[in-house]
Amino acid sequence: MLFDLPDHDTLYRALLKRDARYDGQAYVCVSSTGIFCRLTCPARKPLSENCTFRATIGACIEAGFRPCKRCHPMQAAAAGDPTIKGLLDALDERPDRRWSERHVAEMGYDLSTVRRSFKRHFGMTFLEIARQRRLREGFETLADGGKVVTAQHEAGFDSPSAFRAAFARILGCAPGDLSRDGLLRASWIDTPLGDMIAVASQTHLHLLEFVDRKALPGELKRLRAGAKGSIGLGRTEPVEQAAAELGDFFAGHSAAFGTPLHQEGSAFAREVWSELRAIPAGQTRSYGQIAQAIGKPSSVRAVARANGANTIALLVPCHRVIGADGALTGYGGGLWRKQRLLEIERQYRAERRDMAMEAGEAKAPAAGSAL
Repeated sequence: MLFDLPDHDTLYRALLKRDARYDGQAYVCVSSTGIFCRLTCPARKPLSENCTFRATIGACIEAGFRPCKRCHPMQAAAAGDPTIKGLLDALDERPDRRWSERHVAEMGYDLSTVRRSFKRHFGMTFLEIARQRRLREGFETLADGGKVVTAQHEAGFDSPSAFRAAFARILGCAPGDLSRDGLLRASWIDTPLGDMIAVASQTHLHLLEFVDRKALPGELKRLRAGAKGSIGLGRTEPVEQAAAELGDFFAGHSAAFGTPLHQEGSAFAREVWSELRAIPAGQTRSYGQIAQAIGKPSSVRAVARANGANTIALLVPCHRVIGADGALTGYGGGLWRKQRLLEIERQYRAERRDMAMEAGEAKAPAAGSAL
């Protein structure tokens, strides 16, 4: 769960008061209607005995409830937060600025409110997002063949050592350690859920992770060792394909991924990763169900380890794995991302259902026809 839910009576009182403090952190599932709502929903309040409370949208969905059409709990709460919108708009206008708390305060925002809002919705502070954006500018300068000092200035770093340290925190090495003609190439992909690092050869994608994943430096270190240090910067065809497919995914056009992948791992891990790719968008599986599917029902813990060792996010959808009780479980990219991904993929599940219904109607005999 994202946090420990208060007791039923506390949450029911919050529902009656439409207490915004719980918005995005707790949802009410109403057994008499089969829907789930935000606690701030303007609809008439249900009886206490008809209410159960869950910490995530994913848990509500897995329990069989559908989203309310009045409070739209499936929409990202961040989109309706004026503090978040105002600061992200300002960041888009000045991505090169070395943002500080002083800048935020001068815009009239309360620092503690900003910190809580961004941590709740994005798992990181506004200043961390701003630093990540600046570093991306430097990364792309290097990928285009620019010098390290030029990349440093593009990223808004006054100190070469500070730029190298920030770069190393993500990639696990200094800019100068990257090969100019590496067998593998690292590049940056922008998504609505945050920036991602992709590493690929000319033929296969080897890694795709969110840049704030704590395990990323270690994963890149293992890739460099396997490639004998031969990792450079730049886009290859597999990365271009992955970026295009991710764009279609987030735009709601397609949940199909055909980018050729290469992942180092044991035969067991590769079997688990293959099973992950077989989970349709809009559906989830538990670790136990995956263990059953691969014919090793007693290997639930090993399945969990293999799931956590996946280095190609989204395309190998480890975010579709939840707890046996329907709760969201750990995710290297952050539980807030996992929840949002499951929300996004609900539309693909609905589309498949609608297509199946249309196909069934097309096959049904016309009225009055012979059976």
